[in-house]
Amino acid sequence: MHPATRRAIYRRLRAANPAPTTELEHQSPFELLVAVMLSAHTTDKSVNAATRVLFPVANTPAAILSLGVEGLKPYIRSVGLYNTKAQNLIGLCQQLVERHGGQVPGDRASLEALPGVGRKTASIILNMVFGQPEIAVDTHIFRVANRTGLAPGRTPLDVETGLLASTPPEFRKDAHHWLILHGRYVCTARSPACPKCLIRDLCEYRHKTPAKPARTKRGRLARAIGARAGARRPARSA
Repeated sequence: MHPATRRAIYRRLRAANPAPTTELEHQSPFELLVAVMLSAHTTDKSVNAATRVLFPVANTPAAILSLGVEGLKPYIRSVGLYNTKAQNLIGLCQQLVERHGGQVPGDRASLEALPGVGRKTASIILNMVFGQPEIAVDTHIFRVANRTGLAPGRTPLDVETGLLASTPPEFRKDAHHWLILHGRYVCTARSPACPKCLIRDLCEYRHKTPAKPARTKRGRLARAIGARAGARRPARSA
């Protein structure tokens, strides 16, 4: 993809959404870390439903740690793989208390050492909490980057490397949010909404979803008149 095309794509995404952010509800870096960790293999809607119940009761590492694994499970039951995530979250809180004074660390190595935290989660925290121009690649961004031609790659790390290398610096901080929202609501896995896509003419995807032919009022009227005329015709005698 030509650099000018790539820049034009981000300009349009920025114009449509000048201040993008996550759809995960949170009020602190720790709450964001918990929400992102819980969001693996499930929807933001399910995570928000769980944290709306959990965070009023426990929204610090020490408070969640005091619940224990079995005490935590009922709060996150709406989240996929909640048994494993409950164990990881308790382990995460224990490490934060013992190694980081209850604070979310600001370096990748420390973040990825936390139970249940992988590269994607660490990248989101580094971007949103610590202002680092990281681009976390999930299934939506992986799809969008490959379809559009922004950063084709066989693995999420390939795509991440490509996006970090090719995204103009002025767009790098918000690129993650623009691309994930575009993949979630427009460039969907099945039947992408190409006709209403604001970057359709810049996208390199060869199998764009065609626009549905519009039905005209005249066409409906003509069919109605034809049906009435047919009903009035006398039946042929045998």
